[in-house]
Amino acid sequence: QVRLVESGGGSVQAGGSLRLSCVTSGTPNTSPCMAWFRQAPGAEREGIGYIRTTTRRSTYVNSVKGRFTISQDNAKKTVYLEMTNLTPEDTAMYFCATNTPPLGCGTHRSQYDIWGQGTQVTVFS
Repeated sequence: QVRLVESGGGSVQAGGSLRLSCVTSGTPNTSPCMAWFRQAPGAEREGIGYIRTTTRRSTYVNSVKGRFTISQDNAKKTVYLEMTNLTPEDTAMYFCATNTPPLGCGTHRSQYDIWGQGTQVTVFS
């Protein structure tokens, strides 16, 4: 099975930056979709963006557009989430996800069935 492991979370002052990593291992991932989600305490898990690994094209929700960037390094089997200009509202547990084809790419939780364990991001003012 495909396994995902996130890392790179931590505490950062508002206005700062962090880069999260998601490493894939196990059986080869046949899905072209790698997504990032986040979940704040008491809130629903929300999709923030995904990358279509076959084209390297990424898509973002409006709340992070222009501040967050998703990229990939195929040799390292890693997808990154670069976050800049962070605000306290970005505080959450961040998860990467992929899916079993023929599920398609998107930012809906129901589109993904393989998840990492998450990494905590805390932004303080």
